[in-house]
Amino acid sequence: MSNFELNEDLLENKYPGIIKLLLKDNTTKKNIIFATSNYVKYGKGFSKKDYILPKHLLNQNKQIIKPRIFKNKIEQNKRIKDMAEVFTPSWVCNHQNNLIDYEFFNRKNVFNIESKTSWKKTKKVDFKNRDWKEYINQIRIEITCGEAPYLTSRYDVVSSFEIDPLNRIGLLDRKLRIVCENVNDIEEYNYYSLLSLKKIYGYDFQGDNVYLARKNLLYTYIDFYVLKFGILPTSNIVNEACKIITWNIFQMDGLKYVIPYSCKKIKELRISLFDDLEEHDTLCIGCKTGNIYKHNGIYAKIKDWKKNKSIRFIDALKDNK
Repeated sequence: MSNFELNEDLLENKYPGIIKLLLKDNTTKKNIIFATSNYVKYGKGFSKKDYILPKHLLNQNKQIIKPRIFKNKIEQNKRIKDMAEVFTPSWVCNHQNNLIDYEFFNRKNVFNIESKTSWKKTKKVDFKNRDWKEYINQIRIEITCGEAPYLTSRYDVVSSFEIDPLNRIGLLDRKLRIVCENVNDIEEYNYYSLLSLKKIYGYDFQGDNVYLARKNLLYTYIDFYVLKFGILPTSNIVNEACKIITWNIFQMDGLKYVIPYSCKKIKELRISLFDDLEEHDTLCIGCKTGNIYKHNGIYAKIKDWKKNKSIRFIDALKDNK
């Protein structure tokens, strides 16, 4: 990976204010939180319930939040033990994404031809009697997304090898490849590339993963734009892409559908041994009973882009959206 993508200062210099945007939590109107104890070694402000702030990432002598491939083995193993964090090789992601696309195309080898632990892209995606815009409008989500290897494969999360844009296998990569292959007008490209972002979702518990996933999607957007037009996108288009990404890649406890650690203990009156009423702290009803609709925490929100309004993610599931 290049210094540009590893160094937040370089990204911020090119697109001022972009790091602040990438850290926004649209549910709380604040910032995403660390939700991991991996950063307490850096001192005050780095605990699991603290917000990740631009100052944590900018003007640093070394990268604080870095991809898994640059974490040491001790840290990797700790995250596996604490959060069951395991990353999938790109060839496995490709195989599973191809299975998803088989349901759409009803045939194999549309985007690439697999060969054991590798693949070779096809010359162009052939839609036969279908409209390519149908594919763009397919909604996809990666649950507990980590750095989002199923959404974009800018690099193999195991080997760290970079992957050429048109040979990438992520769900967003495929949409943007189709836009590149079918659109030449820059305004039309902007419309369908941003629409592609609106159709891709992902969430994770740990804030550093949410940030890395968001950054990966943003760089993916930039990569394909540069591939198509030979120049970097303007600040306006990058900011628009970033706003979509921060809505669609969000922080959530996937077992409760709320912001991590947002559930509060409640006071409960109990009769003591001497028939006196005593106050006791107890879990919220949702945490106590396992009822996902009864938590008193902050339910994570996403954007309904058709209606241009925010909705609770759990309600979208309930309504089968």
